[in-house]
Amino acid sequence: MQFDYSRLLGRIREFGYTQSSLADEIGLTKATMNLKLNNKAFFTQPEIEKIRKILHIHSVEIGAYFFALRV
Repeated sequence: MQFDYSRLLGRIREFGYTQSSLADEIGLTKATMNLKLNNKAFFTQPEIEKIRKILHIHSVEIGAYFFALRV
């Protein structure tokens, strides 16, 4: 199972972040963030919550950003 993070990537850019700068903001390395966004590792609940707050993602929209399946 792979997740589609395209909406999340768009939101990251919309808020002026890069993968690297967002990783720094939530306490991850750039490499770890890259692994997660490329479906090689999973986001933890605390990471999702930190990202949600930084990018102002409403809690009811979490699924659309973090759990949309890649078709």
